[in-house]
Amino acid sequence: MKEVPLSEVKDDLSRYLREAETQEIVITRHGKPAGVLIGFESEEDWFEYRLERDPRFLQRIEQARNSLRAGRGVKLEDIDSE
Repeated sequence: MKEVPLSEVKDDLSRYLREAETQEIVITRHGKPAGVLIGFESEEDWFEYRLERDPRFLQRIEQARNSLRAGRGVKLEDIDSE
């Protein structure tokens, strides 16, 4: 993780976007964290980022986990592979 003052990011945003593909960039204002710049190396990375933060997807995951805790569901090892 790298910290960069807002004034530097404003002056060279393209450079910091490229850097953000491999590490998060914490943007500071007056020496204090103000935001995070996150880059994506691919469309797949962008898709995963959106999916990980989608409330509908997260709700569905929680429902599935609750079902498994309640004894409903099928274990992977119980599925016949063809």
